[in-house]
Amino acid sequence: MRDLRIVFMGTPDFAATILKHLVEKNYQVVGVITAADKPAGRGRKLNESAVKKYAISQGLNILQPTNLKNPDFIDKLTALKANLQIVVAFRMLPKVVWDMPKLGTFNLHASLLPEYRGAAPINWAIINGETKTGVTTFFIDDKIDTGEIILQKEININENEIVGELHDRLMFAGADLVLETLQLISEGKVVTEKQPELEEKTAYKLFPENCKIDWSDSLHNIYNKVRGLNPYPAAWTNIHNDTNTITAKLYKVSKEFEKHTHKNGKLFTTKKSLKVAVRDGYLIIDEIKLSGKKKMEVKDLLNGYQFSINSKMT
Repeated sequence: MRDLRIVFMGTPDFAATILKHLVEKNYQVVGVITAADKPAGRGRKLNESAVKKYAISQGLNILQPTNLKNPDFIDKLTALKANLQIVVAFRMLPKVVWDMPKLGTFNLHASLLPEYRGAAPINWAIINGETKTGVTTFFIDDKIDTGEIILQKEININENEIVGELHDRLMFAGADLVLETLQLISEGKVVTEKQPELEEKTAYKLFPENCKIDWSDSLHNIYNKVRGLNPYPAAWTNIHNDTNTITAKLYKVSKEFEKHTHKNGKLFTTKKSLKVAVRDGYLIIDEIKLSGKKKMEVKDLLNGYQFSINSKMT
């Protein structure tokens, strides 16, 4: 068995959960690298990453470089004398960093590589209507998510599952896979496999432009887009209500397949319901957030907000 001296790199909750599992299993984490604190909210108070908050609670050594090639950072990283690095939801590393430890640097990615390389694999798996996904550990090389695979674990995506739910299931599956990977490394039993050459599906970074709903798309695709962006960053649309135009984010929705002759995006309301016509049915909206208002159930919104007979979403 090899003694492991681990440097952990990550930023969000997903990564913090993995780090927590390492600590609870008594792995020796000699350093934690995470994003620099960022101002957030109206008061612009500096916000610490989830990984930093957990690392502080455990008294771990923390580094927050803004430049991963900075000589001062490289010196501090070298001084930790790690023989293994683990990366979870961080950023692309320069070779001087990922090539440093004797046993390598491995990454946990929330997809079945080579599919869904990139920044938002969990979202795009749902948006594209996949029925399965998984987690992969692989040794980092000089490209993004292309290194040799160590282990993979497949999980099914439930038909109506939203990205927030799938995120949490993959997070815990990923924690287990990291522990299995560490066991193999410590025993010197790792056998890697090159990623197959496939026309892979890409997990593009999410921007407002690719989170906007296209009401000319199919009901199935629109439904998947909403659940693939729920709760964050949320699918959005414009609402034209008489002469007023506002933006809205959609959360909980359901499908109603039905033939009709209405234009795409036309809104229909009752005292307690709101639905939108699309080419092969209606998207029923149960939870919504209008610009400037809090997220709420549609039935609560309709108590104080009226849509005109000509209102529509675009």
